[in-house]
Amino acid sequence: MRIGELARRTGVSSRSLRYYEQHGLLTTRRGTNGYRQYTEDDVRLVDEIRALLSVGFTLEDTRPFVDCLRAGNTTGGSCRESVAVYRRKLTQIDDEIRVLLARRAEVAAQLAESCPGCVLKGET
Repeated sequence: MRIGELARRTGVSSRSLRYYEQHGLLTTRRGTNGYRQYTEDDVRLVDEIRALLSVGFTLEDTRPFVDCLRAGNTTGGSCRESVAVYRRKLTQIDDEIRVLLARRAEVAAQLAESCPGCVLKGET
């Protein structure tokens, strides 16, 4: 399939697909006419990249997942390197949650000080 069809099937722009290729996440073959040619495997790779990006992974974070799929595994997250990325991301999210909870407590304390009778939604 050509780049337009891959873009349509995956919901990713042709520009993004070229960007993935530029970063080595997609490898393309060229037809005799010079057009990029993709396979069903590329659809899986793009779907994996897109799913990971949608939950906050960076493009570079997706590399072990793509490599895992290319190695013939049924899921991109089943390889040791992918699991390490998952764990690192979970630690990062936990750290962000702690920061947000501390920030929320500070803002709530400022509100309580500024407006003693005000009650935040969800609090009594």
